[in-house]
Amino acid sequence: MSRPSSTYRVQLTPDFGFAEVAEIAGYLRDLGVSHVYLSPVLQATPESRHGYDVTDHSRIREEFGGATGFREMAQQLAAHDLGIVVDIVPNHMNTVNAQFWSVLKYGPASPYANWFDIDWSEGEVALPVLGDDTEPHVDGDVLRYHDHAYPHPGHYRLVDWREGPGYRRFFDVSSLIGLRVEDPSVLFTTHEVIFWLLDEGLVDGLRVDHPDGLADPRGYLERLRARAGETWTVVEKILIGPERLPGDWACDGTTGYDVLNRVNGLFVDPAGKAPLVQLFADMTGQPSEYRPVMAQAKREVLDLFFGAEVARLADAAGQDPAAVRELLAAMPVYRAYVVPGEPPPPESAEIVELAAEACSPAVLPLAREVLYGSAEAIVRFQQSCGPVMAKGVEDTALYRWYPLACLNEVGGEPDAFGVPVEEFHDFCAEMWPYTMTTLSTHDTKRSEDVRARLSVLSEMPGEWAAAVSSWSSSVRFDPHLDYLAWQNLMAAWPISAERLTDYLLKAAREAKTAISWINPDPSYERGLREFAAAAVRLPVGEFTARIEPFATSNSLGAKLVQLMMPGVPDVYQGNETTDFSLVDPDNRRPVTYPRKPETSWDAAKLLVTTQALRLRRRLGGAAPYRPLEAEGPSAEHVIAFARGDRPQAVAVATRLPVRLARSGWGSTSLTLPAGNWRDLLTGALHTGRIPLAHLLGQYPVSLLERHDL
Repeated sequence: MSRPSSTYRVQLTPDFGFAEVAEIAGYLRDLGVSHVYLSPVLQATPESRHGYDVTDHSRIREEFGGATGFREMAQQLAAHDLGIVVDIVPNHMNTVNAQFWSVLKYGPASPYANWFDIDWSEGEVALPVLGDDTEPHVDGDVLRYHDHAYPHPGHYRLVDWREGPGYRRFFDVSSLIGLRVEDPSVLFTTHEVIFWLLDEGLVDGLRVDHPDGLADPRGYLERLRARAGETWTVVEKILIGPERLPGDWACDGTTGYDVLNRVNGLFVDPAGKAPLVQLFADMTGQPSEYRPVMAQAKREVLDLFFGAEVARLADAAGQDPAAVRELLAAMPVYRAYVVPGEPPPPESAEIVELAAEACSPAVLPLAREVLYGSAEAIVRFQQSCGPVMAKGVEDTALYRWYPLACLNEVGGEPDAFGVPVEEFHDFCAEMWPYTMTTLSTHDTKRSEDVRARLSVLSEMPGEWAAAVSSWSSSVRFDPHLDYLAWQNLMAAWPISAERLTDYLLKAAREAKTAISWINPDPSYERGLREFAAAAVRLPVGEFTARIEPFATSNSLGAKLVQLMMPGVPDVYQGNETTDFSLVDPDNRRPVTYPRKPETSWDAAKLLVTTQALRLRRRLGGAAPYRPLEAEGPSAEHVIAFARGDRPQAVAVATRLPVRLARSGWGSTSLTLPAGNWRDLLTGALHTGRIPLAHLLGQYPVSLLERHDL
């Protein structure tokens, strides 16, 4: 089965369904992608803007056009030589569904009792919905509480909404209940529609959401591959630092967060770390070290959100809940892969044992249980690590410790400034050939162009500190939030007070230092709105304009590297031109098509994206990757590599442009592989050894294709 050469991610909504995707088929074909990559397509709650809250696995979502609309869209895309990749959600579904209703009514006797990971130890399943003094009331055969409805009578009990539910959930979201796809009957029933889409040739690839939540990700992927054949499949696996995807997973790779953070690091100057950390510490009063902040955040979310999960794991392992909390807080990754009945992989055992050694002696017996103990203890521990990392790191620590916010990404380490070129080449040499690569997704904390602007600050921390000092002298609000506000205001400029307010409200609630989602403070929120309204009136845009040439260089360089490196590149909707979005829901705003350049940066990015995607289609999959080294005084300012057997393509990008502007290219040059090379961006012809001042003149990047084959 053919694999994509590239994908284009589209966020389906009730306002932008299958018919609207079909209308942009010609545009996407001209852009150069091979496949349209759709957010979840199964029936979800009618108003859902993301689709990860599936309510009925037997239907394609009506708000998008249903099965008929999907077929018509697929036909239109196929007429433009475009395939389809769909996002699937095996881990969870919305609690409002017919199967769970049956379980609530009939309890363990329900024919769907095996669908859900439920704790029946109390005889009833706890539902955390109660939030005031309103009494639930009976309405015929239904029990109603505000907008909630349940069978009457049933095998459940309503508890305070702050309590954990009597079932495994997605992170701390009690409205999303965990599915038991480790049961083959559940897997095949919940994937029925996906399988017929594959069988009919309407879908060519799958993106698997949140594999870390599954009881047995490896087993799930094996069963998926056995049924779906060699369908291109990537998994939303978040890898930290040197961590790699398990080699025995039956898939083609990840959805690209590991790539995103490494590409981003190429354009961050490590010399900026010390002054930016000092500026951050001075402005916020936070520690200058990230790790203690992360550890504290994980401990806090364990106490706030995960009491039920901790208790269930402690019971399964026969250990003290305090030891469970301590070990989960110490785990540095989203999952250490251990399969019951098999010896733990050495790297997994080492991760757990090192985490335990950093804890009190009482944790050591627990570490043995989660590595070598009962199947339930092993699996529950695996399923608990991800939520603690996601809520403790992504949704708390990254909003508390942010000397350079472009490093605060999913899977990123905000204290790791910069990725050396040699390290990047080594990473590319080890990549799975058909893994996905990306720079922006529906879940990134900032779009790629916002990060491109922020990366510039690593090269000019002094100028940045002076600017922030000036703005802060005019407007200030909360030292734990202001410095994050200035970074994002500058990097997302121009941005309305409303959009900035929405972002800062979310950031403050995630940080949990003044307010949180469960502990609002109207007076604080009012002050925040006033701060945002005043901040956008300051001349922040003047600083943004000053760094624009350098940010453009970073943006084009990162885009070219991502599109031409090994793997299957994905373009998130609208990011073929500039996009200055912040975290969701800001980055899921509607996109208008066709994308029309409004600035020179837009035009250059669209040109780079289009030429690179079209070249990738001509190049074919799994083309060899060959690092190229520049020579001369400014060699550190270039990342270059060749692709293809002879080779057939060369990508060259400028990095660290601020320092380069001070020194210039001088005599720095690059030797191209033998052959005649045409620059797809300028039309110039090149051979042999080329001065980089000549090669990277009109654009800070160059994309060369051999034209004598």
